[in-house]
Amino acid sequence: MSYNKLAIKLLLNYLIGSLIAVFVFCRIFIFHPLQVSKSETIVILGLVMVSFIVMLIMEYSAYSKQIAPIKKVLKYRRPTLLRVEAAYQCAHRFPLLSFQRIILPHFIGITAPAAILTILAINTGLLSFPYYYAFIACIAALLIAFMHGMIEYYLTSLVMRRVMKFLKEKGNELFQRDISHGAHLLLSIKKKFYFSAALLSVFPMLLFAAATTLRLHESGSAFLMEYIVWAVIVVIIVLAFALFGSNLLSHDIQEPVEQLQNGMRKVEAGDLAKLNNYYSDEFRDLINGFNHMVDSILEKKQMSEQLHDSFFTVFAATLDARDPYTAGHSIRVAEYAQHIGRRYGLSESELALLKQSALLHDIGKIGIRDEILLKDGKLTTSEYETIKLHTIIGEQILQEIQPSEAITPLLPGVRHHHERFDGYGYPDRLAGESIPLFGRILAVADAFDAMTSDRNYRKGMSFKKAFAILEEGKGSQWDPRFVDLFIAWYQTEYRKQASLKAVNE
Repeated sequence: MSYNKLAIKLLLNYLIGSLIAVFVFCRIFIFHPLQVSKSETIVILGLVMVSFIVMLIMEYSAYSKQIAPIKKVLKYRRPTLLRVEAAYQCAHRFPLLSFQRIILPHFIGITAPAAILTILAINTGLLSFPYYYAFIACIAALLIAFMHGMIEYYLTSLVMRRVMKFLKEKGNELFQRDISHGAHLLLSIKKKFYFSAALLSVFPMLLFAAATTLRLHESGSAFLMEYIVWAVIVVIIVLAFALFGSNLLSHDIQEPVEQLQNGMRKVEAGDLAKLNNYYSDEFRDLINGFNHMVDSILEKKQMSEQLHDSFFTVFAATLDARDPYTAGHSIRVAEYAQHIGRRYGLSESELALLKQSALLHDIGKIGIRDEILLKDGKLTTSEYETIKLHTIIGEQILQEIQPSEAITPLLPGVRHHHERFDGYGYPDRLAGESIPLFGRILAVADAFDAMTSDRNYRKGMSFKKAFAILEEGKGSQWDPRFVDLFIAWYQTEYRKQASLKAVNE
């Protein structure tokens, strides 16, 4: 996109609005209702041309300042990031700036000199109008300026959307940045409806009423005052209906828009709820599209979660496969830990993290040599110290996974599942509740499965004996709360299984 092409498009938009406004003003408001001579017509056209030139000078000065940020980017091949961002914000505001330019420099530039020159022409006898005609002409010019401003706003919006698209692509291409962030709401739909409806309904009525009033005054009609009162009443009624109708229409449009906005905010917050769809216009398709998007996200999220869980399970199974005597250990620890966590009152998201931490709690054993990890019989002091390093190695391995936010909640359980409640565990000799929550839960689950599983050098003990050891170690090796919760779960589960067995028999 080149600046010259943009300037031509904006100029065409401006000329369309300006020529229509001047034609409407001169043809309908001045020459049609007023009986003017040929010489007065020439004087009026001269006044309009002088005023038009003054207006162009003032408006071009304002336009040059407003377009400058966009011009700087379009004129240079390698603009800076700050300039691209400034240009984008300028393009975002430019339709509203165009409207303001029409109402201020445009209106003042043409009205002030026209009114002054008209009064001078009346004083010198070049025009035979009453002085108050100049005042009425200023009011009419203000109405026309608002109409021109509205046209300019919508035409410029169409052009600036393409400019914003170009600038956003340039920001991505040159700086890999999304420069569209930070663009905020400038004009609500409700205000657009109110203003457009009021102007489109009242503008032709006021212009017609003013032109008719002048014509009646010229003809000396006796019904002039009666017509003025009637015209004012009609204008007020039309304006009231226009505002009432625009209010109904804006509400009809704002409701689904707000529903979509709330839905998007919920999606951003992780709440993938579908929207109710009871619309019969184009918003029906938009709501359906949003709901299809939510369905697609839910489906992909479910697949991602399944893949995520499978990854941790396969990882744990791969680790356990190094030692056939510990096969399934991590999966069982995860199951026991979740029963403890559920009875403790952890949320579903916390339980999911606890499960993942349990599946990976022994991942550090990958870094332990087979001759130590798979050794038959009792380990030496040196070998035991090496085995103890698996908690630190596991944490170091997981810290390499990206994004770090996803793996950080799992690290405490991996590092601290061999801490003792009395402070004589490893690797950091933490005590009591200074041991992270996941570490205390996994300590109970890990110890129970280690005691009840077969090893190459011993056979696993009974559940009854393992629970007795857990009871003895409450407050010294393990957190008493989690031992009690685990035993309570098992007893409840045992009674359920006994009842089912009795029913089946």
